[in-house]
Amino acid sequence: MGQNLFSLPLFQAAAPAAGAQGGGQLMMTVVTFGLVFLIFYFLILRPQNKRQKQQTQMQESLKKGDKVVTIGGIRGVIVTVKEDSVVLKVDENAKMEFNRSAISSVLNSKENSENA
Repeated sequence: MGQNLFSLPLFQAAAPAAGAQGGGQLMMTVVTFGLVFLIFYFLILRPQNKRQKQQTQMQESLKKGDKVVTIGGIRGVIVTVKEDSVVLKVDENAKMEFNRSAISSVLNSKENSENA
């Protein structure tokens, strides 16, 4: 009973083999994490950045006469475009001012309605 468990011949022979494979397992772990990051990038980060870029471009190109929808669901026609906001005509006598970032989409622009 005075013997240590790791002093048995069975465990002494297995110890060097495990140490030799440690580098291989580390490399496989690094490769696996790299693949997971690439999948995460191409499935989540890249499309999100692309949508963000399109949204910013749309908000910068707003012009008078565009029919738009705000993030709150309010529909209106742009009457005035300011540096960081737009004024929407939402009814015959009602105008509201919104930040450009509050515009979620353009339904159709003035040119599209004139060409149709």
